Amino acid sequence: MTPESPVRTVAAHQERLGLPWWAWPAALAAAAILAVEMVLGVPALPAWLPFVVLPPLGVLLLLPLNRLRVEVTPEEFRVDDARLPVEFISGVVALDAAGKREALGVGSHPLAFVVQRAWIGPAVQVLLDDPADPTPFWVVSTRRPVELATALLEVSGRARAERAAS
Repeated sequence: MTPESPVRTVAAHQERLGLPWWAWPAALAAAAILAVEMVLGVPALPAWLPFVVLPPLGVLLLLPLNRLRVEVTPEEFRVDDARLPVEFISGVVALDAAGKREALGVGSHPLAFVVQRAWIGPAVQVLLDDPADPTPFWVVSTRRPVELATALLEVSGRARAERAAS
């Protein structure tokens, strides 16, 4: 008997928070400038070596910043490796850049879960209602805050209704 494959759930919202297009040429330009500095500063070094090593290294350093995924499924809210069951979501607020700055500013709660990217202005603030978890809220960067907030409210409302019915 073969085991059954898990049912694939359709995501209500899916987004990848990649780097802006200009980050890649900027990394290559910085690597080239650093390579020129090394050639001028270390005359014993072969002139071609910094130009072969540093540009690929600059690209490799940017790759982890380009992989963050934000996803809402019927069961959970996923941000990279973090997972939040949707039945613990009590509210969601879509934030513009100024609202995100305020939510992450001086008055922010020290136990808040924050995944923010400086190059992405808007975000969502997800308020939690879990007595076992001291985290009061999540703040997550997103390019489409209204769509993400709507998806989270819809999925969490359904989960709370199912929990109340049972």
